[in-house]
Amino acid sequence: MSQTYKTTGINLKAMPLGESDRLLTILTPDLGLVRAVAPGARKHQSRLGGRSGLFVINDCLVVKGKRLDKLVQAETQRTFPGLSQHLGRLTASQYLAEVALLMALSDCTQSDLYNVLVEHLERLETAPPGALLAALCHGLYHLLALDGVAPEVHRCTLSRVDIVPNLLDPAWRVEFRTDAGGLVQLAATPPLVESSGRSSQSQKRPTLLTATDVALLQQLSKPDIVSTLPTDLPHGFESSGAGKSQQLWSRVERLLREYAQDHFERPIRSAALVDVCFATV
Repeated sequence: MSQTYKTTGINLKAMPLGESDRLLTILTPDLGLVRAVAPGARKHQSRLGGRSGLFVINDCLVVKGKRLDKLVQAETQRTFPGLSQHLGRLTASQYLAEVALLMALSDCTQSDLYNVLVEHLERLETAPPGALLAALCHGLYHLLALDGVAPEVHRCTLSRVDIVPNLLDPAWRVEFRTDAGGLVQLAATPPLVESSGRSSQSQKRPTLLTATDVALLQQLSKPDIVSTLPTDLPHGFESSGAGKSQQLWSRVERLLREYAQDHFERPIRSAALVDVCFATV
């Protein structure tokens, strides 16, 4: 007798399978990652066609299989139509979905991951185009924080001294070091050496950040952020303008991307699409 189970989940990945089926990777709050075949989903007028699309949340009835489970019924609970209607929203949401897939586990509760991802997909769907990079950075940081590996952006990781960016000093700098887990004051920075004690040319060098970079990074730990820069931020941001704001958030995204890729030891493939999209949109 077939064993069936019910769950609610969001489709994060869909691949063609056979002549007309679709293989779905679904993130559920109660069971974690579920991989299930949606039979006939690629057929014209299939009842599972729209329900097997990306970022669709369904109440699912699934039959347990020896190798792959089978999705036999799906009732759509929610969709995110705004994500597919704008290239920037779609690529940013795929980026966060890919990171969530790197984090997610099967056969265990993943309610926190599910809730954080859905929350930030909502933000991406409603954010104005000029705020999409900021929303992407916000979501990426919160996913890393949920995994317990978000970079330290409020204190020096070596001295534990609070870091307060001086926006009035254009020469103010601090280091961001992946190997140290975040920000490092320049005075606290030890030299990079190989195990042999010699200076390493191949080892990744720390990145120097400005006060503006750090101020943006420090926003990311908050429940909400100011993405457009002109208001409610310390003196020094007012003259940035929308174009400059986009450039600054792009720099923050690349920093977080490199940090995340180092942690997961895998590239974030969707990030290449983000590069193209936000260079042209």
